[in-house]
Amino acid sequence: MAQAQLKIAPQHQAIPNPASHAKVLAVNGLGKSYDSQARVLDDINFDLHAGELVAVIGRSGAGKSTLLHVLNGTIPASEGEIRHFAENGKQQNIVELNARQMRQWRSECGMIFQDFCLVPRLDVLTNVLLGRLSQTSTLKSLFKIFPDEDRARAIGLLEWLNMLPQALQRAENLSGGQMQRVAICRALMQNPKILLADEPVASLDPKNTRRIMDVLRQVSENGISVMVNLHSVELVKEYCTRAIGIAKGRIVFDGHPSQLTDSLLHTLYGEEMSQLN
Repeated sequence: MAQAQLKIAPQHQAIPNPASHAKVLAVNGLGKSYDSQARVLDDINFDLHAGELVAVIGRSGAGKSTLLHVLNGTIPASEGEIRHFAENGKQQNIVELNARQMRQWRSECGMIFQDFCLVPRLDVLTNVLLGRLSQTSTLKSLFKIFPDEDRARAIGLLEWLNMLPQALQRAENLSGGQMQRVAICRALMQNPKILLADEPVASLDPKNTRRIMDVLRQVSENGISVMVNLHSVELVKEYCTRAIGIAKGRIVFDGHPSQLTDSLLHTLYGEEMSQLN
């Protein structure tokens, strides 16, 4: 599949993408604090490249979810910059975007939420089509009027993730693993250049966990930057090309998962070490 259109290959194989490895984000001096509370994010610096599958790891409350939300623009940064490098060579600082520009940014930076954020009473197909809201008028979306091309694409994504038989079921009737796959389809409907996933496997059984991680790896192999919050170091080492470790709002590790030593993991997790797998 080409990065711009995210075409899913019939055999699910990765198609080489010439844009892979290009820098898509440069995060510099990023900080976030709430009133007089301690800083949630403190001097965060890293680059993100196309085709990477990056795990963000650390103990509960370290700032992992906040980081993803700040990158997506759902939570405003307190300081620093998030510089986006577009394919046409243009740059923009996400921190400085106005409301209209931020909506456009979120269409390029897809987000998969831990609680799925599906509309329970709508059917699966319509939930996926809601990923095109930024390209569809509010009136048309209210009446479920979407272009045939969008419908065909949504059906293709559902078929790819083995969810087509549930296309007309209400989202509220799905299992957790099924809801997560629908949420991924909805995010991919945006044709994002970056995909952020906030603890996407936290509530899933082992079978569905690996199914979701397989999908995220396939997405990254097709030139899309993927950042995912994970609690399982085993999954990080098996699936991810890079890990960013956060402790008390600061990056203390940025490298290949194979470099995650027991000593480093203890720095990241402290007493939570016994809960890791």
